[in-house]
Amino acid sequence: MSEQQTASVPEDEAPAYEQARDELIEVVRRLETGGITLEESLALWERGERLAVVCEQWLDGARARLDAAVRAERAGADGAPDESGERDD
Repeated sequence: MSEQQTASVPEDEAPAYEQARDELIEVVRRLETGGITLEESLALWERGERLAVVCEQWLDGARARLDAAVRAERAGADGAPDESGERDD
């Protein structure tokens, strides 16, 4: 992964997931279509990299929230084993 891909995008500058995904799709379409200058291609590529980071951050956050919800659900279930396999009884 490049340094650009691992850099965090500030939350106040990050678009919503759907907006970032849709723009990324458009960037890829324009790059695949061609007919643009090298400079334009590089600018689009860089924008696409930033948008991919935004999408990945949204998905990672959603995954963490789902994992936390599942853990909370399991911890709250009567008699359900916790992560160590021991029961709450």
